[in-house]
Amino acid sequence: MKPCSKLVILDRDGVINQDSDDFIKSVDEWMPLPGSLEAMARLTQAGWTIAVATNQSGLARGLYDEAALHAMHAKMRDLLAAHGGRVDYLVYCPHGPNEASTCRKPLPGMYEEIAAHFACSLQGVPVIGDSLRDLQAAVAVDARPILVRTGKGERTLATGEIPVATPVFDNLAAAVDELLQS
Repeated sequence: MKPCSKLVILDRDGVINQDSDDFIKSVDEWMPLPGSLEAMARLTQAGWTIAVATNQSGLARGLYDEAALHAMHAKMRDLLAAHGGRVDYLVYCPHGPNEASTCRKPLPGMYEEIAAHFACSLQGVPVIGDSLRDLQAAVAVDARPILVRTGKGERTLATGEIPVATPVFDNLAAAVDELLQS
């Protein structure tokens, strides 16, 4: 399978938007992190393809429904479009942590779906996340894990368990700066 060219995979909560230990449950609670939408727009304008892969166990927990999730994603897409950016593919896992699932990160099911959608290999594809499970799923598909300090990033870094040679950036904008220079 051919390698994916100029594809980046982003986690959502804590990378693109503010995260909460109480979950992001509504359009009003979905607030972009400073500079994240602008960074995504810079990727789009530089010819990158953006995929978003997000665990959304709040669905399984009954904290919000599919309509609320789709409304949050519509808000993200609309705000991003206003900056000249877009999400080319979005996939989410609706399962809770105790359910049998192949899509819930750290398992690589969502990343495998992205690879199938674009008909390419994820080898070396940058995956930007704020949690250990984002990085573990990236390693499972031979992608390139990147950690941001936003969201749960500081907590993740403090575990000392991140994959060897994983670059760490303050936020999505800083990670994108590096991607656009390479």
